[in-house]
Amino acid sequence: MPATPARIPRTIATRILTQAQRNPETEVCGLVGACAGIPCQVYPVANAAGEPARFFRMDPAGQIDAMRRLREAGQTLYAIYHSHPHAPAEPSAEDLRQAAYPEALYLIVSLNTKGVLEMRGFRLAGDAMVPVELVVGDD
Repeated sequence: MPATPARIPRTIATRILTQAQRNPETEVCGLVGACAGIPCQVYPVANAAGEPARFFRMDPAGQIDAMRRLREAGQTLYAIYHSHPHAPAEPSAEDLRQAAYPEALYLIVSLNTKGVLEMRGFRLAGDAMVPVELVVGDD
């Protein structure tokens, strides 16, 4: 049975895509909070990876701060996002290894396209990532 599509308000998708475009040589990353199950806020977190052009590792203090702000706003974690400057919007082996929130949607943005940004969604299912249809629409 296919996974239920994930709805992303256009404003949320635009914030993530804009962050990726503004940092075309670095994997950007962050969290998306949900209000009553609907994505409502983007929380960018600095990439602290040793090779940020090829990997992402959320800055630990930044991630803790983002989670705190999310909770204080009465939100729940909806998604974890990052970009691939030079690779497709597919989870890498390292992405899968780091995935630790089975309840979250994983969003990957690819800048490795000819003038068009691509954002795809995945869910953790055991030891694999399964694609999830994204429906981007008006808020």
